[in-house]
Parts: sequence; structure tokens; C-alpha cells
Amino acid sequence: MSVFSLGSCDIGKIPANRKQFLKPYHKDGLTARAVSFRDDDRTTWRSFREGQANDVAELQEFLFKAGFMPRGVIDGIFDYVTQAAARLFQEYIRTIDPDGDPSMVPDGIVGTITMKHVERWKSQGIVADWDTSKAQNPSKEYGDWIKLLNKSKEHYKANPGPIMKAVNAFGNTHSTIKAPDWNFATDEIHLIGIRRKQDKSEANRRANDDLFVLLLNGLVFKFWGSTDPSKNMVGTRRNAPFLVEGQHKYRFGWHKISVEKKIYRALKPYDPAGVIILRDLNRDHALTPHDLTVAGSNSLELNNSINIHWSGMGQSNWSAGCQVIVGKNYINNKNELVDCSKFASTAYSQLNSASKKTKGAYNVLADLIVCYSKPGVDYVLYTLGREESLDLDANFGSNYAISALRKMNPSAI
Repeated sequence: MSVFSLGSCDIGKIPANRKQFLKPYHKDGLTARAVSFRDDDRTTWRSFREGQANDVAELQEFLFKAGFMPRGVIDGIFDYVTQAAARLFQEYIRTIDPDGDPSMVPDGIVGTITMKHVERWKSQGIVADWDTSKAQNPSKEYGDWIKLLNKSKEHYKANPGPIMKAVNAFGNTHSTIKAPDWNFATDEIHLIGIRRKQDKSEANRRANDDLFVLLLNGLVFKFWGSTDPSKNMVGTRRNAPFLVEGQHKYRFGWHKISVEKKIYRALKPYDPAGVIILRDLNRDHALTPHDLTVAGSNSLELNNSINIHWSGMGQSNWSAGCQVIVGKNYINNKNELVDCSKFASTAYSQLNSASKKTKGAYNVLADLIVCYSKPGVDYVLYTLGREESLDLDANFGSNYAISALRKMNPSAI
């Protein structure tokens, strides 16, 4: 049988205008001129390649019925959504399916081994429990999160701190959303960042010691990384930028868009003007209200380069102000630790066809967002808060973040 991957097309399905087909995905930097797909785990471009049958459409139909590609279009073109859904299916086979294969590498390349599982699922009528129907019966943890987020909205509307007051004074906050307009509807996808130790000065670096929580379809997934800039990434540049706490709107896009060999998928501020950041004007590598008063409100500014991106295996914090996600492991919707270290890359240099490495847990997060966003929706809502905000609800408390991080990264505690 043929091997299918990003760019594979059924017979007669290569679009007449390739650039136009890719336009919804390719808006940033070098990608805006591309007429091929970006296979970022292999740091290469994949052209549209025509097959001799309708195998891609059949795969897409399976991924749709099995619950991995609810928003996908069955068009016979192995696009980014199809790639994301294929990787999620492989991840499910690797980690959840009792008759699956723990050695499966979720790389989005569909060959003989993956197709054997496809055929087994077809014959048994199996549907993943990540399917959108689960949103009608959310887990208790998901419900608790929605309650906490709404409590947080009311709390910070009534009790904004000095930084949030300064944000509220902005006329147009672009991709940053003011507290009265925070949206925690259950039909949206929510990514939450839990910032820890933000007011502790770290002279040498800031570690990957923050928690990220993904809420979708009534399910909860947890990841780790950093919400704060690391000194060794900021270097001698201007005062380090800290993304302000609150809700922000992000879209599918690309990181490292000026370096062709490094371009990979990331989330970018939805509005080209960016999100609001607070500069560390006293250069103590900590986030405190004092940064706001060093030079008045000028310490708050718009920044269009604060992305949400990958951060290797977690040995170092790759953030110069971005929100960064580690690829080593994650906690799935069953509250089980999932190890990705056997195939997760430690650095850009390992992302190539020879190594067969991927971005690990980071791909899981990105693929879930791509596959389970509502049709026609091209954004995710990212809410950044502090660890102490978890104390607003008795179902959480600061131990929630510590417990999750202890599972994924004990050294962060």
C-alpha cells in the first residue's frame, strides 16, 4: 500500500491554485509565499503529490467517524487538519486503546502499521472518547474549571490589581481582552496558563515550572512549560517582556518565520498589533507591580511576537517572552501521565527525516486545538492567571498546580 503524509492527494484532487488553497494557513513571514505544506517536524516543505485512488478521502472519512476530525473537510487532500487528526489517532493507539501499540510514534505518516489499526477500528466501530459528543457530558474537573474561570472573571472585574487597572485604561487592547469581556463559554476551546513564582527574582534563568491546562469537549489535558521570559533567551535585548495576566485571543500560525530551516507551527496573537506585555524595567527578572511604576504606564505596550510555542524537553526555558510548552510528557483526560520522551526532540537539530523525532507533547496540544475547534473558528482563547487564583475555588487551591507539576516535572517544585 502507499504511505500517506502531509501533501498527499487523491487522483485529480491537487488544487488548481495551490497558494490560494494554503492561504488560510500561510499568513506569516516566509509561509505567505509558499505553495507547499510545511512539515515542521521534519523541517521541510511537502509539495502536493497526486495518487492513483481515493485513499486520502477514505482516511479522512474514517478519522471523521472515529472522532478525531470533526471539523475536517473530506476532500482527498492530506492537509494540516488531516495530519493533526492522523497524529491524534496514532497517539490514541499508543496511549489509550487497550489493543493498541505502545511503540507507535505519532508522526502523522500513515503507513502499513497505522492502517492495520484503522481497519480494526472500522470493523469494530470504535469511536474515541475525545469525540465532540463528550462535550454533552463533561468531566467533573472540566465543570470545576469553567466555574473557577467565571469566578475569576467576577473577582478581577471587582478587584483589578494595579497591572490590570493599567490594561483597562487602554482604549484598544487588540488581542488582549479586558476582564468584563472574558469569554468562558463551553463551546470554545480554552487554554489556561498558571503562572508560578512570578515575583521571585531569578538572576540566571526562569525554569519551566508553570502549568498549562487545555479545556475542550468537556475534557481536561495538562502540559507544562513557562509563561515567563528566561534571562538566557532575552540576553542583552531590551527589558524582558511579561505577558499580562488575563484573557488573550490567539490563532493558528508559525514561529521562527524568519529562519527557513526552523519554521514550525505555533499560536500567534490574533490581531496583528499583538497582545499587551509589561516590561521588566528594573531588570530583576521578576514580575511585580514595581515594574509598572518605574516609568509610569509606558512599561505596558503592545507586542506582536508573544507566541505560544514549543520548548524542547524542558531542560531550558526557550522563552524570550512567549508562552512555551515542553514536549517531554503531558497528563491526558484520564489524569494519566503520558511519556513522550522516546521520540520527543530535545532541539531543532533533531527535527529531520533521519531522526524521526517530533515535538512530542507539544504536538498533542496543537493537534487537539486544530482538530476540535468549531468549523469556521480560527482562534483559541488563552487565559493566563497566577497560582494563587486557584484559591478562589475550594476544588482547586495551589496544590492543584503543584500536584500536576510533580507528576510531569518534579524538579519544578
